[in-house]
Amino acid sequence: MTTTVLTIMMIVGAYLAGSISSAVLVCKMRGLPDPRTAGSGNPGATNVLRIGGASSAILVLFFDMLKGALPAYLAFRLGVDPIALGLIAIAACLGHIFPIFFGFKGGKGVATAFGAMAPIGHFLALSLMLTWAVIVLITRYSSFAAICTALLAPIYTWWLDDRFTIPVAMLSTLIVIRHKDNIKRLLKGEESKVSRKRRNKTS
Repeated sequence: MTTTVLTIMMIVGAYLAGSISSAVLVCKMRGLPDPRTAGSGNPGATNVLRIGGASSAILVLFFDMLKGALPAYLAFRLGVDPIALGLIAIAACLGHIFPIFFGFKGGKGVATAFGAMAPIGHFLALSLMLTWAVIVLITRYSSFAAICTALLAPIYTWWLDDRFTIPVAMLSTLIVIRHKDNIKRLLKGEESKVSRKRRNKTS
């Protein structure tokens, strides 16, 4: 099998893996509203946090990262060159954004992109998660945290392993583009902040 054929097969496989909507499936299993129509309408972990609470959001976050990490890690282990690795990672994100199994209506691709970056190194994964978490805690804007983390990711990567700076920059660019509407709302002061769904208590 030639390198080109292998890369194409991995790109297709990554897209199909990314097309599995964790948010929709978790909400369906837990009897929650469809995240594509409830809350912000974005089938991602932040919206699931709003409509279903922390435990559901954590599950979505884990599986969204996993479907980015697995194709990237496999490509890395097979010795795929950095540019092809970037295309495979982007394919997983595009599957999340435009899932063939769910009417092509997906999320922003942030968790999947960060998951795809994680195999580069544990320190990079930890840096990305800490950066996102600290910015969310300070600002309570998930979108702002995602944008800032995406912009910092190529810098972290260049410092840790500059071979993968270009593929990480490709993913970061995709994340920023997907947040263009959020950027407009942030500039206007109209972006919604992260809030956890409060469940009614019974006496």
